Amino acid sequence: MPIRSMTGFAQVRGEIQRPEGGSTAVSAQSNGRLAFALSLKAVNHRFLDLHFRLPSGTDSLEMQLRRLLKEKMGRGHVEVSLSLERTTNETFSLNRDIVGGYIAAFRAAAAEFSLASEPDLNAVLRIPGALDSANDSADGEIEAAVMAKVGEVLDRLNQMREEEGRGIARELRDRMAHLVEAGNSVQQHRRAVLQNYSERLQSRLQELLGATVDKERVLQEAALLVDRSDIQEEIVRLENHVQHFLGLLEAGGEIGKKLDFLLQEMNREANTLLSKTSGLAGEALKITEAGLAMKAEIEKSREQVQNLE
Repeated sequence: MPIRSMTGFAQVRGEIQRPEGGSTAVSAQSNGRLAFALSLKAVNHRFLDLHFRLPSGTDSLEMQLRRLLKEKMGRGHVEVSLSLERTTNETFSLNRDIVGGYIAAFRAAAAEFSLASEPDLNAVLRIPGALDSANDSADGEIEAAVMAKVGEVLDRLNQMREEEGRGIARELRDRMAHLVEAGNSVQQHRRAVLQNYSERLQSRLQELLGATVDKERVLQEAALLVDRSDIQEEIVRLENHVQHFLGLLEAGGEIGKKLDFLLQEMNREANTLLSKTSGLAGEALKITEAGLAMKAEIEKSREQVQNLE
């Protein structure tokens, strides 16, 4: 599977033709068409976070969309929107139970509190369900038509996400190349670091040898200090992490979390390298510069990786 960004937008439109006298469960007076627009908007998120903006009465459709998107998407904040556009000559029927119940409750309250008032018809008709549209019986058709378009809108969304993913992958490869260059620079100056430590140890030993000390013990401690200060292990691990990182980019798929973990490990190695070479002077300062350049490249890479699925 190609590398995908978590950011994208796609929309598809569709319609249900409603010929007069057709087999659909609507009145003959509601001929025309029922149009809809289905859109998906995705942005970054640590997990898959689905939000739906659907017309009322489409609970079954939401469950189907949720199930499908969980199968097709790994992570990201995804907003699913569906809007309906009725361009028909609809008829409406009065829901007598809802309207009658409201009017009866209104008059009972007015009588109880001795108020001379009658219910406002405009307010009554705005009550949800007070008017039944002839098209409301077509919910099954709307659901089927929308589900038939989900594959298309997902393909469009993935095309945008994959295009952005290719751009992010190119930038990440460039960042890794810069990281390798910085590692090579550290490797070149590693001997200067060891030489710097040796000189400092020799100077310190000359001071200590004048006193009554165990000479062999001093030499052992000196050897241990040089070994602990060597940065070869960090350089090797950093190179291994870079190769693993590039291998994941080649493999593709849902690699965002894996790449982010590798970058955390790279950052740890860079920090250790800098701590081991702190306080050194001369040519060894170039290692500090290279280490800071490493951390900058790692941080820029993390900003991009957090956009990947």
